[in-house]
Amino acid sequence: MTSSYPHAVRRASLASALAVSVLLTAVSTLPGLVARSSASGPGDPVAFGLPTPTGPERPGTLELHLVDRQRTDPWAEDGGPRELMISIWYPAVHEPGAPATPYLPERVASFYDQTSAELGIARGAVDFAGAVSSAQTRAPVAGTTPRPVVLYSPGGGMSRALGTILVEELVSHGYVVVTVDSTYQAPVELPSGLTLPARGVDLEQALAERVRDLRFVLDQLELLVAGGNPDQQRRPLPTGLRTVLDLDRVGVFGHSMGGFAAAEAMQADPRLDAGVNLDGSMGQEYQADPDGRIDRPFLLVGAGTDGDSGRPHTHRDAPDWADYWARMTGWRRDLHLPDGEHMSFTDLQHVLPAVGREVDLDEEAVRAAIGTVDPEQSLTVQRTYLRAFFDHHLRDEPQPVLDAVPASLPVAELVP
Repeated sequence: MTSSYPHAVRRASLASALAVSVLLTAVSTLPGLVARSSASGPGDPVAFGLPTPTGPERPGTLELHLVDRQRTDPWAEDGGPRELMISIWYPAVHEPGAPATPYLPERVASFYDQTSAELGIARGAVDFAGAVSSAQTRAPVAGTTPRPVVLYSPGGGMSRALGTILVEELVSHGYVVVTVDSTYQAPVELPSGLTLPARGVDLEQALAERVRDLRFVLDQLELLVAGGNPDQQRRPLPTGLRTVLDLDRVGVFGHSMGGFAAAEAMQADPRLDAGVNLDGSMGQEYQADPDGRIDRPFLLVGAGTDGDSGRPHTHRDAPDWADYWARMTGWRRDLHLPDGEHMSFTDLQHVLPAVGREVDLDEEAVRAAIGTVDPEQSLTVQRTYLRAFFDHHLRDEPQPVLDAVPASLPVAELVP
């Protein structure tokens, strides 16, 4: 079966809408998000930022270019080996006056700007290139204490940057997080240039390659810890980085197709100790082993309704989640945000309302992307539960919120 990446999201009703992003993801979200005022005319570009992480640690980050020479990339025109871009985010010591790391790679930011222009939005109307993260690039590593490691896989068609808010939150609380771009499944900036999503991609193969990507990244992290440098450009690594990577405590989470890949990777690789799927469909027709089981902790997090049934997107109502739920033999939970939507689990949950305060956005399109859930509450729920899940299963720290949603978070519910 072949399809464009928007059809890899969980609801068929969203498939056509999740084709273009004016504000952030160009090929991955909603064409209706076209500003009807200052963003489509002359003037200063609309700037956007990200919320400050809540933890005591400051994030550092570095980018690595990995090449899997044991694997031919199925979508590379030259039939070359599989290439990946990843970012390692880690607790760091910030240097006074050092610049913040750009939110987007330069060519990716330019691509988003050009794509927006083709949709009738003036180039330069949104300041993609000027957005920054909370991190400093290659900042000194904070301390020598081994840290749990968590992998992140973004949704189909989406840059790994789309999960920065949740990534920085984990890092601020002492995790190392490795974000993994899916080459030819999203706009990805390689050293050789920008690669775009391939056409006519078989989704079963796309999912399988994501799982192989995650496992290869784990292999390369093991190489790094052993004293090697997996970066193909052999750029120097921050001193002490290999010391803080605790590969005996590894988690994985992802959004949409990335969440599905997290579950499939859990089945395929025993090195992964715990996983989270943020609103990703899990159809049997795409699974490597439809009878396979996950015997380690796994958290499902859904929003809104299932497009096929119109019922809540939970394991009680979505058939694909119900099937996977029945095959989870370890610790399991299902968290639901009734008023959220599929893109609530990306940085758009914060960015769309923030930009909407400066320009006039299509309210219906915004609702289709992130629902009507209170944005701050939604992010608080996601930050709280993602950290609590990994704190419990990678640090062995009891977390009462995993058994009962606190009254202070009324936008979420645990589904028994």
